[in-house]
Amino acid sequence: MKRFVQLLFIIIFAFSVNAQSKENLMEINQTWEKFYKAFETLDYNLMAEIHSEDLVRVSGGRRIIDYNTYISNYKVSYKRDKDAGQTNHISLRFFERINNGSNASERGIYKLVRNKGTTKEQAYYGQFHVLLKKKDGKWMITMDYDSSEGGTVGEDQYQNASAIDDFDKFIQQ
Repeated sequence: MKRFVQLLFIIIFAFSVNAQSKENLMEINQTWEKFYKAFETLDYNLMAEIHSEDLVRVSGGRRIIDYNTYISNYKVSYKRDKDAGQTNHISLRFFERINNGSNASERGIYKLVRNKGTTKEQAYYGQFHVLLKKKDGKWMITMDYDSSEGGTVGEDQYQNASAIDDFDKFIQQ
């Protein structure tokens, strides 16, 4: 009986250590807040801060680039947007959020609105899959994949996914 209780304790402890929690999701959302702010302020330094230097970026399902190329691309595009008076607002909705306290996989739909509230407003949608790793207490993006899925991703898919602060669906009981 004592052996059974010890084994049961070990199993319960192992599952509780690896189970995702609201706290983990809230910490991951701090990374997403910086991601949002980078787009809104056109600050490539924020993008550099939240991405691992080991980043694997798969862009549009067409090519793979590394951290330096990815950040350099944002540096150039954000400068161009600033010079042109372009604004960007990005938001994410999720259909999968899995983590174990040190690694996370997040999938969903993004909506990028350029020149929001103007006659030049345009919305772009895509599906994303991001892997994050917790390093020195911060969640860093290590892999970022996105695709428009052949232009089939739109407002309906975006609305059908869960809001960034809708944690209940993703917390394992």
